[in-house]
Amino acid sequence: MNFEFYIKGLIIGLSIAAPVGPIGVLCIRRTLAYGRMVGLVSGLGAATADGIYGLVAGFGLTVIMNFLIGQHFWIQLIGGFFLCYLGVKTLISKASYTQSDTQKKNIMNAFLSVLFLTLTNPMTILSFIAIFAGLGISNSNSNIVSSVILVLGVFCGSSLWWVILSSGVGLFRTRINDRSLTLINRLSGIIIIIFGCIALYGLM
Repeated sequence: MNFEFYIKGLIIGLSIAAPVGPIGVLCIRRTLAYGRMVGLVSGLGAATADGIYGLVAGFGLTVIMNFLIGQHFWIQLIGGFFLCYLGVKTLISKASYTQSDTQKKNIMNAFLSVLFLTLTNPMTILSFIAIFAGLGISNSNSNIVSSVILVLGVFCGSSLWWVILSSGVGLFRTRINDRSLTLINRLSGIIIIIFGCIALYGLM
């Protein structure tokens, strides 16, 4: 029974992470610019946020859920502006590969920026609430183990997608020159800015 919940969580994690969005664009761009590790860590930031929201929904932490839903406007506003900021930063970034002495900084920034970006998407917590309710998972004592296993599956499923994506994109990195990277930076930046504008427009 617990294994069944893990498989369900795995599928949920994959289905939530797989659709191409601003996180996917960031992951692809960072993999090409900085390598597979930075791209993967970016994705793991999203997977961590998915796990956090999964825990909130799975254990029925009502106070936190009500706060997130009640502050929907401000959270989405912050997320929209942050997307625009990342888009502009990507758009104007120089076409050069990271050096070893800045690798750790890039990895930490990659993880934290995507973690924050995913946490500022209120639809994530609403999606998990709907999923957990549909599967009959609540915060009752009898379902604590099931909730933990399901959330673990979600995290693993989401992480698996980012491993696949960063590894696949990483195969093309050696074929990218400075000119191509400049084009990728500009295209990625424009796409991310568009996602940010859409988020902000949705508040009107």
